[in-house]
Amino acid sequence: MSQLVTGEAVVLQVRIARMPTRALACAIDFVIQMIVLGTLLGFLLGFLIVEASPALGAALAIITVLLVVVGYKVVMETLTRGKTLGKLILGLKVVRDDGSSIRFRHALVRGLLWLFVDFAPWFAASPGIVASLMNKQGKRIGDMVAGTVVIRERHQPMASPPLFVPGHLVMWAQSLELSRLSDELANTCREYLARYMELEVSARVAIGDALAYRVGQVTAPAPPVHIIAPAFLSAVLAERRRRELARLATARATYSTNPYAAPTGPFGQPSQPNPYAAPAAAPNPYAVPAGPFAPPNPYGAQPPPYAPPPPPHRQPQAPSAEPTKVNAQGWHAPGSEPDQWS
Repeated sequence: MSQLVTGEAVVLQVRIARMPTRALACAIDFVIQMIVLGTLLGFLLGFLIVEASPALGAALAIITVLLVVVGYKVVMETLTRGKTLGKLILGLKVVRDDGSSIRFRHALVRGLLWLFVDFAPWFAASPGIVASLMNKQGKRIGDMVAGTVVIRERHQPMASPPLFVPGHLVMWAQSLELSRLSDELANTCREYLARYMELEVSARVAIGDALAYRVGQVTAPAPPVHIIAPAFLSAVLAERRRRELARLATARATYSTNPYAAPTGPFGQPSQPNPYAAPAAAPNPYAVPAGPFAPPNPYGAQPPPYAPPPPPHRQPQAPSAEPTKVNAQGWHAPGSEPDQWS
């Protein structure tokens, strides 16, 4: 892995193409060039036999070789933004040092230096190989002058890392507060664990400690015992995944109701008609007709909507036969009312 810094100061993590892969791509391109060159020289030889001009033949042969050897790379890399047929087959691409696509001038510089410096026969085709082996990013001289680098676009998909909680930390994991753990930080930790074996030993420790510190700042409580950073991150992510699966299972059980039941809630059917409700809208002329000529329901007969039971009917009580006592003035005497609580 290597880092490219864009013009906006954004760090890109890329895979640098190394010497064996680039050599295989170059061999594929060389075979294609030789086939094209042999075809063109065959047509050119027939023309030279008719014209019989050695000087013209030599000039045409040199121009043909330059066009095929240099022009093939320049044209292909310009049109495809950094790819030849060999690079396309192996998943390689030429980009600038800031990660952007190359242009014609970059392809031209790389093509000319490839022929006259890096793999020139008068230099025993060694400058490009030596420079690529000594450079950290695998650059040959043409890449150094043009400001380009060859990266790998196609690589194995990153597998999901195995997340687990040690047995003696299960109770601690279940008590974790994970509401402040963002998805971005969790994905970064998961990517670190997936590429743990690909990193150097010093990078494993440095990146793991940095991520463990960031995760420890947004989670609580701390582990009861000391554990290494990868184990801490794995336990936190495993508990987070367990809670997400439990939440999804609960939500699925909540929303998997009977599709044939009458709707309930604020948008369900009211149990009693509302006298203040707006008048019913006009019937929809495009609705399915009802009645004896309606088409059959593919879902079968639906149960009637729920209706609350009617309130119990109370029998009216007969009036008391005891006469009401009144005084001479015509109003009820105190204590003369019938006892209603006996």
